[in-house]
Amino acid sequence: MGVVTPFPNAGRPGQVAFERPELNRILDLYGRMVAAGHWRDYAIDLGRDVAVFAAFRRATERPEFRVEKNPALRNRQGMWALIGEAGQVVKRGHELGPVLAPIERRLMKLVEN
Repeated sequence: MGVVTPFPNAGRPGQVAFERPELNRILDLYGRMVAAGHWRDYAIDLGRDVAVFAAFRRATERPEFRVEKNPALRNRQGMWALIGEAGQVVKRGHELGPVLAPIERRLMKLVEN
């Protein structure tokens, strides 16, 4: 009765994940893009090497943008990357804010006087 069997993969050691402030920033942008009518669905993939947030125009298509967090690149190019629909790197950096800037610019509308 005193034998405790550990749950397999408890806590998933070595898994890369988004921290709460990072995920809040990404989901805030996602909510604004949904309200503007640009995006309709998202997916989150938490792997051993990289965490990915993918935003879709429609659920049946490839993601329009992917925000990737890869801690292995922290000291080189920066651990954050914004990947476009065709797989090209749109922006890479050490901080999340500047990496999300190209998407946030889409929300701005010019107003004529």
